[in-house]
Amino acid sequence: MSKKIVFCFAFLVVLIFGQKPAQAEDGYRLWQRYDLIQNKDLLKQYRKTLGNVTVQGSSPTLAVVKDELDMALSGLLGSKVTITDNASKKGGLVAGTPATSSLIKDLGLDQKLKEVGQEGFLLLSQKHKGNAYTVIAANSEKGVLYGTFHLLRLLQTQQDIQNLNVSNSPKTKLRILNHWDNLDRTVERGYAGFSIWDWHKLPDYIDQRYIDYARANASVGINGTVLTNVNANSLVLTPEYLKKVKALADVFRPYGIKVYLTARFSSPIEIGKLKTADPLNPEVKAWWKNKVNEIYTYVPDFGGFTVKANSEGQPGPQNYNRSHADGANLLAEALAPKGGVVMWRAFVYDNNVPDDRHKQAYTEFKPLDGTFQGNVIVQVKNGAIDFQPREPFHPLFGAMPKTPLMMEFQITQEYLGQGTHLAYLAPMFKETLESDTYAKGQGSTVAKVVDGSLDNHAISGMAGVANIGNDINWTSHPFGQANWYAFGRLAWDHALTAEDIADEWIKMTFSGSPSLVTPIRNMMMASRETVVNYMTPMGLHHLMGWDHHYGPAPWIKDKPRADWTSVYYHRADEKGIGFDRTKTGSNALSQYAPEVQAQWENPATCPEDVLLWFHHVAWDAKTKSGRTLWDELCYRYSGGVDSVRTMQKTWNALAGQVDKERHQQVKQYLAIQEKDARWWRDACLLYFQTFSKRPIPQGLEQPQGTLEEYMKIDPKFAPGI
Repeated sequence: MSKKIVFCFAFLVVLIFGQKPAQAEDGYRLWQRYDLIQNKDLLKQYRKTLGNVTVQGSSPTLAVVKDELDMALSGLLGSKVTITDNASKKGGLVAGTPATSSLIKDLGLDQKLKEVGQEGFLLLSQKHKGNAYTVIAANSEKGVLYGTFHLLRLLQTQQDIQNLNVSNSPKTKLRILNHWDNLDRTVERGYAGFSIWDWHKLPDYIDQRYIDYARANASVGINGTVLTNVNANSLVLTPEYLKKVKALADVFRPYGIKVYLTARFSSPIEIGKLKTADPLNPEVKAWWKNKVNEIYTYVPDFGGFTVKANSEGQPGPQNYNRSHADGANLLAEALAPKGGVVMWRAFVYDNNVPDDRHKQAYTEFKPLDGTFQGNVIVQVKNGAIDFQPREPFHPLFGAMPKTPLMMEFQITQEYLGQGTHLAYLAPMFKETLESDTYAKGQGSTVAKVVDGSLDNHAISGMAGVANIGNDINWTSHPFGQANWYAFGRLAWDHALTAEDIADEWIKMTFSGSPSLVTPIRNMMMASRETVVNYMTPMGLHHLMGWDHHYGPAPWIKDKPRADWTSVYYHRADEKGIGFDRTKTGSNALSQYAPEVQAQWENPATCPEDVLLWFHHVAWDAKTKSGRTLWDELCYRYSGGVDSVRTMQKTWNALAGQVDKERHQQVKQYLAIQEKDARWWRDACLLYFQTFSKRPIPQGLEQPQGTLEEYMKIDPKFAPGI
């Protein structure tokens, strides 16, 4: 049979039976899979309740609302949806603001709308003149967009929508992805391919991926994107690149997303041809003012700058004997007339390593409290070292009441297995946000510092270091998508639980079947603790491979900086292991509130999850399990490996309930994770055993190689460097 006849036959089959070729489940659609709802009762309810669809008003953002509703409802409800500009007298779905919608204006929602602010929304089941309406109402078109995505989430997760009474607004104002993307399309600590920004083709070619990126971010309430690496390149501030930045900003604007850039502090020298970048120099001030004005001619709603200065070799104000406040205020003064902000990162440590690295951000920034201008927000990592699998909350949270502090989480899994390990990070995010700083007594949580409510700050924010690349599924590991999703949801509302966020994501990404949701949720909720156990249990940290940070290397020493080594942090010797940060050691604990100090300074009351972070503990010290510290470490490392194997069994049992393509990909990644977990366990225990001089307990799986063999492993061309 000729190829032409086969093709014609296939075409006739599709034409006659209305069937479409199966769509490959490559993960590109993320959590925005608008497939036909299978629950017939709910499908009937949705069709009846939503009925006629009306979006009143005309603007780029409302056009986005119309397009999303058209695509989503046509898919979810199984039939083409017609969207009109005039509310039907038969009821149905109506979306708009009081300024654009006569119906919403007539409903008298002024007080309720006042309570949700500029980005919030109302989602109501409302009667008007005898007709039943589902109403998406907001003060701004952005709010209408967020309300639309909330409604679609309810449909995708198969919720009852007959009696809606939702009043929703974000808890933080700046909800931002930080892309550590370089202009050559490499991504620092990126594990999902190259940068999605194709700078060479911009501004003339707009990839559909940019639009879908904006849709995904808007769907979880993310309202800003920092396009470039914090290890900044001044070229992005030149006209050649500002044209390209403008093209992206124009794509993102209808989705409520502002563009931000990283500012290299030495730019006045590198592209301005000045002899200095001293923040108090009049010529430098004038240069930044002119540069900011120039940026706003390209991007009138430009958000501002993220700055990494005087850290890891980056230039900054300390080069001129000025403070971080001097540097931040230089940029803030230039941005203030335009409404822009400066996000000044507190990830700093002195090149001479004069003290415990845990203490250095606090030491530099605490004295500056109250000296930053009003449009500066200090961006602080969740912990004081560097995105380790587990860190106690950063001591700066609660310590700078006169300065708004912005949370920085790392979504990309630099220290958590990178692009091949399943590690759901919402429990880690929640662990930090729910930590009590005791800054103003009990209940002064990190979340209240970050959202500004503890100290009544007008500006607040949360940043996430993105895990996005040009891989077809965006994040390499399919479950990496859940961390992007979870970050956005928690930045919008940090009161949400990690379990509920996981449920949402699973139902929207895979299926709402309880036989699938429950086991996957259990996998996800246990996964971060699993990674901690086979990498850095009981407060150990910074044990990873040199430079690439992949795999174990607790033996790293003799590098250009002591705090770039592993031995600096674990301090293992024949007596014990752990970093003494009490009064007898570095006294980093003194940077926390007295209530926190009282709990953590005593090994008996210090949570075992961070015990070795704050204490050097004897190998034979008793732990809460009744085992010695050495035995407990052995059991935790082994337990981490066993937990990965449990995940493998769970996932294998879901074959047939998950599409073959994604099931096979996750299965292979779990095999890599199990192999890596054994590598971590064996290498770390064999190395620490050289100090403990104690056997690995009988009954536990013994190492498969020798310490010498593990120390020779050196991955070549690891991604993300």
